[in-house]
Parts: sequence; structure tokens; C-alpha cells
Amino acid sequence: MTTGHLDGVVTLDLEEADPARREDRRVCLDERYRTMPGHLRHEIGHYYWYRLLRGSAWMDEFRELFGDERLPYDEALRDHYRCGPPVDWHLHHVSAYASAHPWEDWAETWAHYLHMLDTSATAAAVGIDTTRTELLHEPFTVAVLEPLADRAPEELFLTFLNAWIALTVALNELSRSMGHPDFYPFVLSSTAVRKLHFVHRVVEAFAGRSAP
Repeated sequence: MTTGHLDGVVTLDLEEADPARREDRRVCLDERYRTMPGHLRHEIGHYYWYRLLRGSAWMDEFRELFGDERLPYDEALRDHYRCGPPVDWHLHHVSAYASAHPWEDWAETWAHYLHMLDTSATAAAVGIDTTRTELLHEPFTVAVLEPLADRAPEELFLTFLNAWIALTVALNELSRSMGHPDFYPFVLSSTAVRKLHFVHRVVEAFAGRSAP
């Protein structure tokens, strides 16, 4: 069985439930992060691209941020696995794999957004307070979201984003204290933040809280 999606049916490779097998593939593919929930969230992202974006009023903005999804998909994946990601992928994407094709960029960004939501909710539920965590960089401001910077709701997204970064700083320090790799081995660029914000706006719109 392979991991993938087709018409809303998501399949996961059960071999990756074995930590040794999953770690072997993670190292082989030079990925910073690889989990079964991550696979599920990624494949669900592909499904929701078809449900929420295809043929919608969001498509022009999607293509401006993520690129033209009409580029040959199979050819793009072959090039990615043969040549690897561009050296500057981290300036534009949440992961190296996201650089393979706009569909993969969307799915990786969608999965990342779900990681943020779920982990933040868990942290809040168990009472983790990171308000006094010292960040290693200045918090993101509304300027990063231009030209949408005049929208008041965007402040809520930035509050969520900066709280997430503070949480991951704390969790990384805990992991290092135990001699483990970083819990969160990512650094979000401004472009990646704008893509996450786009996912956030799409989710909010279809939840009935905003409009495209």
C-alpha cells in the first residue's frame, strides 16, 4: 500500500507505523519531519483543494502565491526526486517537498496549518503558558500580510502565529534538554506565512466567518 489520495479516499502506507521504517524513509528522502498524522493531513489537503479551491474565486490568489497548478504534475515530481529541491526552497515554502509543485505546496501548507491548530489547542488544554518565552527573532507584524494588512481580522491570525512560534521555541528547548532533535525543525519565511494565512482565510471563509 502507498500513501496517496483519489476522489476523497486517502490511503496510508501502514509500514510507516513502524518508527524504524518511517525514520529510514525520512533520512533517505532528506525530510526534516515525517509522521503518520502528517501524511494524513497532507493528503486531506489535496482533497480539500478540489473541494474548496478548484474553479473558485480563490484561484487567482492561489496561483499568485503557490504557482500555476496546471504545470505538468508527474514531470514536476520526477524533477524533484531526480534533482532535489531548489537551494532557496526555505525562503518560499514550509518544506522542501512543497517546492515540487503548487499542489504539493498547498498540501504541505495545509498540513502545517493543521499541525499548528492541533498542537496549539493541546498546549492550551494542558495549561502551557508561553507568554514569557524569549523569541529569537522579532514577532511577525501585519506588514508581512500586505496587501491585506488593513484587515482587522488579520491581527488575530498574527496573534495565533506568534503564539505558535513561542510555543515551538519552548518545545524545542525541552527536546534539546533531553538530547532529542528539535520538536519543530522549521523556520517560517514571510512567504510561507502568507501561504499559511491564505489557508487560514479559506478555512475561515468556508466556516462562515469571512468571505473570499
